[in-house]
Amino acid sequence: MYSLDSQQIRASLTPSPARGDSSMRQPHRLPPHLLLVFTLIPVIAGTPLLSATSMQPPLSSPLAAPARSWAVDCANNEVLVVQHPGSYLRYRFHQVTEKGDQLRDQIETPDGTFARLIERDGRPLTADEDAAERARLNDLLASPSSFARHTHREQEGKDMGVRLLKLMPDSMLWSYTPGQPPDPGQSSSQPSTDAPLVVLDFKPNPQWSPPDMESEFLTGLEGRVWIDTRTRRLVHLEANLFRAVNIGFGMVAHIYPGGAVTLDQNPVPSAPQRFMVDHIVEQFTVRALMFKTVRQSLLYDSANIQPIPPMSYQQAIKLLLDTPLPTH
Repeated sequence: MYSLDSQQIRASLTPSPARGDSSMRQPHRLPPHLLLVFTLIPVIAGTPLLSATSMQPPLSSPLAAPARSWAVDCANNEVLVVQHPGSYLRYRFHQVTEKGDQLRDQIETPDGTFARLIERDGRPLTADEDAAERARLNDLLASPSSFARHTHREQEGKDMGVRLLKLMPDSMLWSYTPGQPPDPGQSSSQPSTDAPLVVLDFKPNPQWSPPDMESEFLTGLEGRVWIDTRTRRLVHLEANLFRAVNIGFGMVAHIYPGGAVTLDQNPVPSAPQRFMVDHIVEQFTVRALMFKTVRQSLLYDSANIQPIPPMSYQQAIKLLLDTPLPTH
């Protein structure tokens, strides 16, 4: 997402706004959430239309190629998860963190991604909560500086995501998982792709040195990925932090061992040329700035996914504001 200095990491550790905060900002999180190894999601987003180069014919034997070659192709394809040029979706995403349960209506546009909070803790918004959310969105329309801050934060996230993805093939040692292909052990559902899968195990490369603070997280991460052999895209990931990691020599953050993340990515039913992250489970424990220990958790699911034509951010915000809220 960008080169993270200590001030920016401190900002990522700041608690999210109180429930009455009219900004309703989604808090930036530590690298575990930003990485997710082959995806992104600071803001969770779908992948773009597959290019001709990403549609690879299946090998006569997928295991004939070096394991790392699958990681290289997959990482290159997954960079487009962050960028998704020329392809836009509208969907609802349900997110449960240590701060609460929220449902948002989200629209992708060429100008960025915009979302409206529509439910909290499984209930409709109160009149005051809805008024605060409307005020936030209207401020984006009325204030060029608010819009610039929104797009700047999103672009920072995309930039860092691309940088981390490009580090993955070299930062890890890759090998074929014995007994191809083992079923996903923690997945909420089996991958919906009908193509053969190749499964790789990864662990830190002891010869690799992190070029910056945010990539230090990779030195403690190991896991397994399931890759669609036709599109060379990730469909499932299971990773864990098997040893403690210090960010900024431990002065900025100390991430405790035992954290884990599980992720599913599948074709969009209404637009099978696109893949999208549709399920994440994450748990990490972090000591921030040498004195504050916090447990970061995330449960994420996306639904009601539909392709949409490109529109301006003003049109997207107006569409969000004009859509009736759920009443159940």
